[in-house]
Formats: sequence, C-alpha cells, structure tokens
Amino acid sequence: MEWRHEKNSFSALPLSVAGNSLAHRISPSARMISTLCHHAEGLRAHQGFITASHLRDARWIDLLEPTEEEELHVEHLLGLELPNKDELRVLEESSRLHERDGVLYLIALVVVNSESEYPRSDHLAFVLTRERLVTVRYASPKALALFEERARRQPVLAASGEDVLLGLVETLLERIALNIDTVGGDLDRLSHEVLNPEPGRRRRRPDHGAMLRRLELNQVLLARARASLSSLARLLGYVSRPALGFEFSRAFHKRSGVLLQNVQSLIDHTNFLAGNINFELSAILGMINIEQNAIIRIFSVAAVIFMPPTLVASVYGMNFEWMPELGWSKGYPMALGFMLLSALGTYWFFKRRGWL
Repeated sequence: MEWRHEKNSFSALPLSVAGNSLAHRISPSARMISTLCHHAEGLRAHQGFITASHLRDARWIDLLEPTEEEELHVEHLLGLELPNKDELRVLEESSRLHERDGVLYLIALVVVNSESEYPRSDHLAFVLTRERLVTVRYASPKALALFEERARRQPVLAASGEDVLLGLVETLLERIALNIDTVGGDLDRLSHEVLNPEPGRRRRRPDHGAMLRRLELNQVLLARARASLSSLARLLGYVSRPALGFEFSRAFHKRSGVLLQNVQSLIDHTNFLAGNINFELSAILGMINIEQNAIIRIFSVAAVIFMPPTLVASVYGMNFEWMPELGWSKGYPMALGFMLLSALGTYWFFKRRGWL
C-alpha cells in the first residue's frame, strides 16, 4: 500500500525552488514543524517552515499535527511522500513497515497521556532517509520532548538520522519502563491494602469499589504499554533484517539488537504484572465475598437466636380459654424468663460450636 497525495504544480519545480515557493504560502508563525540541525558548534532548533539551507544540516524534522500545506512543503523539499492522519490509522499491519525508493517507512504505536486517568495509544510515523529522520505525529508523547532535550545537551545523539531513530525508540522504551514500574508499585500497595497486614491497628472497612477502579486503571495502562512494546519489537526486528536494502552502520545493528532484548525483557515483565493483576482481582472479589458471607451469617444467627423466644411468645399468644399460666401472678415474668433463657441458650450453643 502506498501513500498518495494530490500533487500540485510545485512538483514540477526543483526541490529548493518548490520548497521556498511553497514556504511563502505558509504563515511564518506556523509552529507545527520542528527541525534539529546539526552544526559544528552543536545542535540548533528551528521552528516553522524549512528552507533549503535548513535542509542541508537537518537531522530530525518533526511534524506535529501538520496542515496539508505544511506536509506538502516538507514533501517537496525531501522529494518523498509522508503519511497523513487518516493513512496512519487505516494502514494494514503489513504496510506499517516497508521500504520504498531507499526510504524506510516505519509506523509504531506509542503510549500517550500515560500519567493521566485515561492513557491511550496513538501512531507515530518514522520516515528514515540516508541523511535524516522525519517523524509525523498527531499526539505529544513525552519521550520526544525528552529526547530533544538530551540531544541539545549531547549533540552526538542526533549526529545522523539513524541515531535519532534509535534515540527516540530508546526514550520511548524508558517511558514505557517507567509506566510499568508505576503499575508494579501500585499493585504492591494494593495487595497490602487488600490483605490488610496491620493487625495492631483498628481495621477499617476497605473501599473495594475504589480498589477495583485502581486495578482497572493499572490494567489499561499495562495493556497500552504491552501494545506499544509489541509494535516497537516489530519495528526493531524489521530494521535488523539482513535482507533489508537500507544500509545501516554496524553500531546501529548492535544497538538495535540491545534495544530488542530490552523490549523482550519488558514484555516478560508485563506478563508477570498481568498475572499479578489477575491475582489482585481474585483477592478483591474474594474479600468482597467474605464480607458478604459475614453479613449474611450475622443475620442468619440473629434469626436463629430469636426463633426460641418467638416460639415462647407464640405459645402464650394463643387464644385458648383454659391456660393455667395465664392465672399466675408470676406468669408474665416467667414467660419473659423463658424467652431470655432460650435466646441465651441458643447463643451459647452457637458459640461453643465455633459458628460465631
């Protein structure tokens, strides 16, 4: 599957002329195109449309929610096609990783808003050429901002397009690992709250509804992390294929192999945490059942305890003409005493059998 755009008359112009001509059609205040340029004195960041002079030193071009004009501007400068928002979402799985005309097109699923109550996943497109990397995205993962900050301090991290690609993947994995650690830590705290291992303190009734909600949030975040890890594993496996026509350096293959091992380790850890989530769910539901059974037992015991007094009261409530006890002056206290003794006897029997 190929990405197709309707080309206008600028496609017939030389790249430098087309790029500069199209740039004049874009507002100078456009901030959706960010470029990292590698110079002898370090990295320089540029915001807005790109000129041919910027393109010579550009190592990373980042398009955040680009307009059609901005996307066409970068396409004319680079002489290649970029995926738009609709294409990122409807591409088949087999079309997310492919090579065409010496350019690698890689689409990965990344976690967005991981620190919020509703984490989600979004697509991030990597377009790798011999000289630079172009990213197209419609979300703002924190990993990209973190990598840009690191690259400004250490320009060697963005010395080439392949360095930027691996640097971004590595930072994405760091963020996912942090999310996984967050889930693991919350599951540990949750297990202590469910089992309540502090007998010295007065036991408070736990809020099982809130616990189930926390468990759900952890499950959602873990599921997003696992999906992103699987996507990045496929990406790293694809660029590590010996039959790939795109030539990478030896250092790239070594580093990508290490990252692939890290991905597999994180996937194994997510499987372990998924088992913990199932255990926590069973434990919470078990505690709910125990509490419900305790409440039902209390009502059952109370009903049984009051059955003998009810029987005594029912006997003396009969409307017979001749009942010897009705003529006693102590008949009333005697009946009350029978009722009390029958209740206490029932309670003592239950207590001795260990049912209370």
